[in-house]
Amino acid sequence: MDLAALGWNSGFDRHFADYAGLGFCPGRVFLEHQHMYRIYTEQGEMLAQVSGKMRHQAEGRGDYPAVGDWVVVRAHEGEQRATIHAILPRFSKFSRKTAGYDTEEQIVAANVDTVFLVCALNNDFNPRRMERYLILAWESGANPVIVLNKADVCPDVGQKIAEMEAVAFGVPVLAVSALTMQGMEALAPYLHKGRTVALLGSSGAGKSSIINRLIGSEVQKVHEVREGDDRGRHTTTHRELFLLPQGGCIIDTPGMRELQLWHAEDGLQGTFHDIEELARQCFFSDCRHHGEPKCAVKHALRTGMLDPGRFQSYRKMEKELAHLAAKERQKAKMLEKDNKRKKKSRVADTRD
Repeated sequence: MDLAALGWNSGFDRHFADYAGLGFCPGRVFLEHQHMYRIYTEQGEMLAQVSGKMRHQAEGRGDYPAVGDWVVVRAHEGEQRATIHAILPRFSKFSRKTAGYDTEEQIVAANVDTVFLVCALNNDFNPRRMERYLILAWESGANPVIVLNKADVCPDVGQKIAEMEAVAFGVPVLAVSALTMQGMEALAPYLHKGRTVALLGSSGAGKSSIINRLIGSEVQKVHEVREGDDRGRHTTTHRELFLLPQGGCIIDTPGMRELQLWHAEDGLQGTFHDIEELARQCFFSDCRHHGEPKCAVKHALRTGMLDPGRFQSYRKMEKELAHLAAKERQKAKMLEKDNKRKKKSRVADTRD
C-alpha cells in the first residue's frame, strides 16, 4: 500500500529512523478490536497485537494504539499478522475523559489534520454542545470545521449558520445534506491524498451518511433517527479509518452523547477567546467576574455585548477542567505514595 496516501510524511520518517533496518516496518491503525488492531502496511492489511513489553510499560489507555496511530510493527513471516512494538509520536489527538468516575484519557482519533464536527439541522442542533466539541478539537492540534448536516429539512439554514458562527469564531461552518448531496462539494478541499479527517458528533447527526457519500458506497450502516426528538441510534459502534477514492483517509466515530473534557486549558481559551479578551480588560488581573469593580466581563453582560448563556457555558467548563485537574493531582499524589511504599518494600526484602 502507498504509505504517503495514508498520511506518512517526513516527520514520521524521522521518528521511524531508529527502527529502520532492524526488521520493523511502519503501519497505520485503521480498526481497533479488544486488544487487537487492524493495520495498513506496505505489505497490505494485517491483524496485530501489542508486545508484552509494551503492555507492561503502559500506564493507561493513552499508552495503547488508537485509530489513526502510526505504529512500529514486526510482521510474522508467512502470515498477515504482526506485533506492535511502539507508537510513533502523534502530531494531533482528539481525547476525552472516559465515562464514569475514573480519571483516564480516551483517545478517540490520532494524527488527524481536520476534525469535521457534525451537527444535524433538526432537534440535534445545539450551539452549547458544539462549544464542548470545539474545546477538545482546538486542544487536539487538528483544525475544526463545523458541518451542519440535513440542510434539506431546515427552513432557516442561514439563521442556523449565524447562530453557530456566534460560538465558533474563525471556524468554517458548512451546511450540507448527505441525502441530496447539497453543499457536499464544500468538503472537498479538506479531502485529498495524505490528509486525514475525523468525523465527530452525536448519534443521528449523519456522520456515517456523509462518509458513505464521500466514499461512494455504503461502507457504514445507517439508521433513521427516532421520530419526535430526532435522536439517533448508535449505528457506528466503533472507530474506523477508511481510505478515500481520491486519496487520504477519513475516520468515523460512534455518536457521543456524553463528552467529558480532558486537559483542555488551551482549547478553552481558543473556544472562548472573546471572553478571555474581555477578562484581560478587567481592572484587576485576577478578577473572577463576580462583584469586582470595573469588570469588563460584567459590563459586557449588562450591555448585551456578551450572551449570558455563553458566559454560563464558559464558567461551567472552566469549573469542570479545574475539578479534573484537582483529581489528577490527587491521583498523582496517591501514585507517588504507592511507588514510595513499593520502593521501601523492595529495600526491606533485599536486606532480609
